[in-house]
This record gives sequence, structure tokens and C-alpha cells, in this order.
Amino acid sequence: MLSGNWNPEEVKGWLQAVKDPEIPVLTIQDLGVLRSIEALSDGGIRVTITPTYSGCPAMNTISADIRRLLLSKGIPTVEVIESLSPAWTTDWLSAEAHEKLEAFGIAPPQSGSADKTALFSAAVPVPCPHCKSKKTELVSQFGSTACKALYRCRSCSEPFDYFKCLR
Repeated sequence: MLSGNWNPEEVKGWLQAVKDPEIPVLTIQDLGVLRSIEALSDGGIRVTITPTYSGCPAMNTISADIRRLLLSKGIPTVEVIESLSPAWTTDWLSAEAHEKLEAFGIAPPQSGSADKTALFSAAVPVPCPHCKSKKTELVSQFGSTACKALYRCRSCSEPFDYFKCLR
């Protein structure tokens, strides 16, 4: 039980409202960015988050959103700590995150598709989130954000973002 009248599960529930500003269909919990919630001696809360990559510009907005939300719930002090260790991996994405990404038109990361493996073996096909075809091609490693690549479907001709697999 946290100091005051809050418990970790209640706080975790509140934090479901904090979205990724770059992919607003995902919460910080969907992303696996939320690492821990701890009570402070003054009744406040310390929240530890791990960026999807070091230098991710979304972390400033996420930190501010966490602070604003918890302060609005009556938490007297809120500390948001960014932890780079262990490093975030796409393995931390929830199953719901994969479903939400695809429904939003972004192909979720494919297991074993880290780009460096393409140097040594065949690339893992990235299914089109629109028509589900595996006849897709990489257009650019640089998508709308650093964590995404741009693909095109050869079946339906639609372009789409792919959430890069990071390990």
C-alpha cells in the first residue's frame, strides 16, 4: 500500500491514460515503458520509465503527462525517473500493443526481424496491416519516427509504417 490512500494497482490503472504521443493508440503500459511504481516517504510516488531508445523525444511528453495526471489525483509529489538499464526491447510490447498497432495501420514488430539479421539470412516478411499480404517491401529504414520504417505492400499498393524490432 502506498502512503496516503493509493495502492500500486490503482496508480497503474490511472497510468493507463498516459499515451505515447507518437503512437497515441498505445499506452505506456502497452509499450512496456512503465517499469515500476514506488511510494515516497512524503506520500508521493516515484515512477520509473524506460525509453524505447535513448534520446527518444516522446519521453519528455510522457514524463510531463505522468506528473500532470498523478498530481491531478492528489499525489503530493511525483518523481519520474528514466532508466536506460535494462534497455527497452520490442519484446516488452504487450499482445494488446501488437493488436492496436495493426488496427492503427502500423505493422507490429515481427519476431526475429531485427534488421541486422538480413545480412546473414533472408529477411522476415512484414505483413501489410491493411490487407495482410506478405508481399511487402522496405522503402526506407527511416519512417515517421525513429522507431519505425516505411514499407509498401505490393498487393494493395498501400504504404505503411513498420514498428522496428529492437533487441
